[in-house]
Amino acid sequence: MSQQILQYVSSFGIIIIMFVAMYFILIRPQNKKAKEEQKMRSSLQIGDEVVTIGGIVGLIVNLKEDNVVIETAGDKNKIRLKRWAIQSNETARELEESK
Repeated sequence: MSQQILQYVSSFGIIIIMFVAMYFILIRPQNKKAKEEQKMRSSLQIGDEVVTIGGIVGLIVNLKEDNVVIETAGDKNKIRLKRWAIQSNETARELEESK
């Protein structure tokens, strides 16, 4: 009887260890990346060069609560986007690389 209980407890312990490992391998890095992206999007400024999730590169000319207006090169077309559509801030990246 006690051997069966010990076997059930050890099986349950292995399952718990697997869930903890999954958390540290998969969930935690994803949450960290999401926080960094949110921080980047909230720190956007007029004049920053950004890349959208669709690959469009442009300069920010107007910022609102959750909208961003960018101006693309060439004909200086203006495109209105949501903040979540900004993939990276190239101006901030260049500043970090130059340090």
